[in-house]
Amino acid sequence: MSEGEAARAAAEAAPEPAKHASEAASEQGSRNLVMRVVAALVLAPVAIMLAYVGGIAWTLLVTLAAIGLFVEWLMVTDVGREFRVVGPGVAALLLAGLGLIAGRIDAALIVLAIGAVAVALTSGERRNWATTGLLYAAAAEVASVLVRLDTAKGFGALMFVLLVVWVTDIGGYFAGRSIGGPKLWVRISPKKTWAGAIGGFAASLLVAAGFAAFEIGSTAPLLVLGALLSVVSQLGDLFESAVKRRFGVKDSSHIIPGHGGILDRLDGFVAAVIVAAILGFVRGGADGVGRGLMVW
Repeated sequence: MSEGEAARAAAEAAPEPAKHASEAASEQGSRNLVMRVVAALVLAPVAIMLAYVGGIAWTLLVTLAAIGLFVEWLMVTDVGREFRVVGPGVAALLLAGLGLIAGRIDAALIVLAIGAVAVALTSGERRNWATTGLLYAAAAEVASVLVRLDTAKGFGALMFVLLVVWVTDIGGYFAGRSIGGPKLWVRISPKKTWAGAIGGFAASLLVAAGFAAFEIGSTAPLLVLGALLSVVSQLGDLFESAVKRRFGVKDSSHIIPGHGGILDRLDGFVAAVIVAAILGFVRGGADGVGRGLMVW
């Protein structure tokens, strides 16, 4: 073999490890997608069913999810093994859930405030992170219950928020993978692209248009609301990514196959439902959040 032939042979052989690594990554990505789809097909119907039932069933689900959010937040911020911090926060969220079931929103808020003080006093140097985690979970708990509370429009309002968040996530995932292009914010979330953000945003407008087509609300306000909640949902996702990157954590846990933890799965929903509850409360009061959100 001549020197030139040897060089060409070496050049042809060199890319093989990279090729195998690329194939392995692609295969891993395919398995991850399958797990994401399967998990979504199981969890989404359960969430929709309990949202439809409302009342105690929905509040219990929300309370359990809020406890999961708080515990995972503490694990991410390296306080999760401190029972003196975990205990008061979990107890406050649980008691708040019971208060919400009883229709005592005021009592729920008082219990959560006491819980926040207890967490702050027991968490030492990480008190700011621990207290923020409880307030984050508590806001999600109360907001999710308030949006559904309205007997006339609560279920429709809650489904609007859920579907906007879901299609924003799904549209962003597929648009990002198929189109690629410039990254949205590399330092915070290296995989997210502008194409994904725009794709998710566009998908949310389709949901709003669908609700308007079925006369569940007026077209223009729903489009604006869908766009707002889509952006807020993506900001909530970036916020959670920033917290995880601050502490060098990839996933908040591995409880949901293909999705990571409860915090990973609900970050966008938490941000969106809190904003939705605030808007609905301003326009419709505590017992009319659904109407305030959907009737313009």
